[in-house]
Amino acid sequence: MFKDFVEERIEGDGATLFVRRGGPREAPPLVLLHGYPQTSAMWHRVAPPLLRDYHVICPDLRGYGRSDKPASNASHFPYSKRAMARDIHTIMDRLGHARYLVGAHDRGARVAHRLGMDYPQHVAAMTLLDIAPTREMYQETTARFAEAYWHWFFLTQKHPLPEQMIGNDPAAFWKAKCFNQARGDNPFSQAALQEYLECFATPEAIHASCEDYRAGATIDIAHDDADDGRKLPMPVQVLWAKRGVIECCFDALSLWQRRADHVEGRAVEATHYMAEEKPDEIAEAMRTFFARHPISQEATA
Repeated sequence: MFKDFVEERIEGDGATLFVRRGGPREAPPLVLLHGYPQTSAMWHRVAPPLLRDYHVICPDLRGYGRSDKPASNASHFPYSKRAMARDIHTIMDRLGHARYLVGAHDRGARVAHRLGMDYPQHVAAMTLLDIAPTREMYQETTARFAEAYWHWFFLTQKHPLPEQMIGNDPAAFWKAKCFNQARGDNPFSQAALQEYLECFATPEAIHASCEDYRAGATIDIAHDDADDGRKLPMPVQVLWAKRGVIECCFDALSLWQRRADHVEGRAVEATHYMAEEKPDEIAEAMRTFFARHPISQEATA
């Protein structure tokens, strides 16, 4: 899936991450962050066409894929978006990138949001796929949203309830959740799906992903509240699925305008897994947007 990429493990901030990266080292760095319950394999159709313009870095987030799954605690901080963002900032620093671009989907886009808030001087611009801000999604929850995104409320239940239920048949749970968000279809390549299922099947991965959602409903919102009205200062492009929950339940642009100074975006004719359904459109949208908000060559060194 990533034939022109190297694979390595890079130490983050308390977790070592599995990373795929490729493209000219002198090119502007672009880090791509995956969502739940996937891995960096979700970018296998988007990342290759971006190699001619960017040095593309695709990590597995902590708790996912082949990255470390550190122990959690009562506050869920080890799986907060702040902790995940520190990992990403640290690996980009270790790779020598003082400023970088970010493309992110689903939970990865929530990490990107926190990355931009905590390290605004390092993030030049970002493209976020199919999310509205976490706090506002919880605040504006409706019965329609809760029915469609049932996993948001199931995964936050106290340990070990969701872990035990998922652990009885991880593959069946994975397919039920993801195929449901794809309107009953399977948009995943055979190789990517095999990686997703294999990486999700362990008790450690299941627990870590539940902790991700528990953090999202608690400490992540506390961190958002502590921002005290600050907004993302960098340009933000938001793309959401026209056949998804964000389109039918939220006003994505309006919500992001509350959280970022410079926002633009549109719906894409796809379901939640747009990077795998419409990879050329997503790659081109990123390329066009980032070309209007370039990183200086000095900043990439």
